[in-house]
Amino acid sequence: MAFSTQIAAFGGGRAGLESEFRSFLTIARNPLSLNDLPAETTTTGHAGIDGFLSGVGSRASLGMDVVLVGLLALLPVLAWSVQEARRGRFLTHKRLQLFIVTALAIAIVIFELDVRIFSDWKLRARPSPFWPAGVLWALGIRLVFAISTFVLWTWVVWEALLRFPRPPVPGTHGPRHRRMARLAALDLLLTAVTGMIFYWLAFVA
Repeated sequence: MAFSTQIAAFGGGRAGLESEFRSFLTIARNPLSLNDLPAETTTTGHAGIDGFLSGVGSRASLGMDVVLVGLLALLPVLAWSVQEARRGRFLTHKRLQLFIVTALAIAIVIFELDVRIFSDWKLRARPSPFWPAGVLWALGIRLVFAISTFVLWTWVVWEALLRFPRPPVPGTHGPRHRRMARLAALDLLLTAVTGMIFYWLAFVA
């Protein structure tokens, strides 16, 4: 029951990802319209709540910093989870996957609250020498991997929930699960890499 609850919570981030992708398409069609953005400021001269990486030269908001650092922190957890599965510790593997799903869901909620209510990432990205074309292209590529990661991850976990017994033990679904899980893990890694590139182009450069 707990596993189903966490999957449902993570699924709530789909609307946010789709909304973000639609925003990217709108901006890409007319990037010059962003010159009319309001000049709302904080202590660093940018809209919203400053991130905790502002001390090292980042202009990003709190939500962007949480998502970036949280995503990078999940990569070693993912590697640990894979090792546990290879060692036959399937219950630990399942618990780590639940942790990853929960962390992703929380990160999506924090990010959406930050960009929809507390800050405007476009105002923070405008000082970048890569604005708007380079930043928007980096965002578009990042969104491709972010959305495909969401779809693959949800699919892999949902199938595991349906097809593996409780407590989890190897079964006929194992080979398919391993193939799909490797693809989802690679997609997550590419999401992290493209996310770092977008972050640097938009908020550090």
